[in-house]
Amino acid sequence: MGDPKKQRKKYKSPSHPWQKARLEDESKLAIEYGLKNKKEIWKMVSILKNFTNQSKKLVTLTTKRAETDKLSLIKKLKSLNLLKENQGFEEILNLTVREIMERRLQTIVHRKGLAKSTKQARQLINHAHIMIGDKKITSPAYLVNIAEESKISFTSGSSFSDPEHPERVVKELKAPKKKTPKEDKKETKEKPKKESTSKEDKKETKEKPKKESKEEKKEVKKEEKQETKK
Repeated sequence: MGDPKKQRKKYKSPSHPWQKARLEDESKLAIEYGLKNKKEIWKMVSILKNFTNQSKKLVTLTTKRAETDKLSLIKKLKSLNLLKENQGFEEILNLTVREIMERRLQTIVHRKGLAKSTKQARQLINHAHIMIGDKKITSPAYLVNIAEESKISFTSGSSFSDPEHPERVVKELKAPKKKTPKEDKKETKEKPKKESTSKEDKKETKEKPKKESKEEKKEVKKEEKQETKK
């Protein structure tokens, strides 16, 4: 049995540390679900492997004990909402890590709107602001049952229980004001005024040649006077 005080690893690290595809997938999961480190992903992977290994062993057995174990495993997975009512024992092998990550308390608190982000949900759980029923849960990796999902709430003494708490209120982006039909009419009326500038330009172009013609006439008269004097 071993010493009960000795802590044991709850996960198995990957066999190869430098695999590009796996590292990219893990980094995406860590950002999406607000994880502290990749050990939390490995814990969920080890839980998934336990389910799949149990299903592989029970498929080969035909004893009465094996049948009862199959039913209990299916019941457990359905209570965690990992299997639907229509799905059977064979669907266990098709489960993914994302489906288990969706059942973590941290993600459900964020999905229910009790936190603005997954990181804030993690902080609330660690600081004992979240409770399920009458119990305070301080583990963000706690897998929530379907029956427990509706019982998630803030503790009675938590300041976050107030919906108008500044850390809970989501700032709404101000949408641009829609123009009223009166304002649209005003803009359409103002546009023709701009055309008046073009009319003024036309007037100026017409006036310029007139000025030039008068000056030419004066010069012509001067020349005529000089010729008469001669």
